[in-house]
Amino acid sequence: MKVLGLETSCDETAAAVVEDGRVVLSNIVASQHALHGPFGGVVPEVAARAHAERVSAVIEEALTQARVAPEDLGGIAVVHRPGLVGALLVGLSAAKSLALAWDLPFVGVDHIDAHVYAAHLAGFDRYPQISLIVSGGHTCLYAVDAPMQLRVLGQTTDDAAGEAFDKVAKLLGLGFPGGPALARCAASGNPSAIAFPRSAPNEKPSDRLDFSFSGLKTAVVYHLRKRGADKPLGEAERADIAASFQEAACEVLVEKTLAACRATGIKRAGIGGGVACNERLRALFAERALKAGAEIFFPPPALCADNGAMSAGLAFHRLSRGERDALDLDADPTPKRAGR
Repeated sequence: MKVLGLETSCDETAAAVVEDGRVVLSNIVASQHALHGPFGGVVPEVAARAHAERVSAVIEEALTQARVAPEDLGGIAVVHRPGLVGALLVGLSAAKSLALAWDLPFVGVDHIDAHVYAAHLAGFDRYPQISLIVSGGHTCLYAVDAPMQLRVLGQTTDDAAGEAFDKVAKLLGLGFPGGPALARCAASGNPSAIAFPRSAPNEKPSDRLDFSFSGLKTAVVYHLRKRGADKPLGEAERADIAASFQEAACEVLVEKTLAACRATGIKRAGIGGGVACNERLRALFAERALKAGAEIFFPPPALCADNGAMSAGLAFHRLSRGERDALDLDADPTPKRAGR
């Protein structure tokens, strides 16, 4: 079964065709970074308008690259939660229109569940497994028993890790998108230069697998304030701050994921979301997982960032069971992550 998947939850207009939940026939992503760069962050109204302008062309390119026609498709999938509500509605409207026009079954997909599935799509398909999803809007830990069978183990209580990366990058004047810019700056810095705080995995038992990055972000604010706002940052000092922040954030992500492995007895974990592209995070996982006897898997960067392939792949499992959503399915920008 070939499935067309759409993704417009934030600032990437994406469409892909995936066969049988595994074979990626096309995966087209139109980035909006240039549009949002002057504002230092994603502007929801700008994002929604850009999606509306681009979605038809992106869908057409995905179908052309996959060499499929509408009659070759077994269904259409679209991310309908969570995300920016205006952006989500563009993808929803496009998917519903195509499903109606082409007389195809239609299903909505949870954006975070799709990120979890990206590891399966990339070949990491042994269960159970732990999944860490870390992006600009989300930081969640799951125990995954099978595709679409997830249990929440921990989640962010305030800022997502990617949001903290973006905000610290803005404080350091590194531009947008902040995460990659901060990583580039940190490459020449000393990660031990500043002892920024870490939220350890052995705090209160009730929340030891939850995440909190607001304190780390605030520590950077106070460090900059203490050194004097009127003093210009030199390149070496900026790099040291970036590297020290990155090290603290990555250590928390690694240690809590390995704590989840210990707590559940599941010795394998897939890492997804845009922050999973961070090279220091990948290196730290490789180093510490080896000592912990855990297997860590990262999908290729194209499947870590927002994309339509992970949505189409996950939707295959719903469609193959005969599941369908009605055309009155609505966007849900902030669903609660229950299950702990």
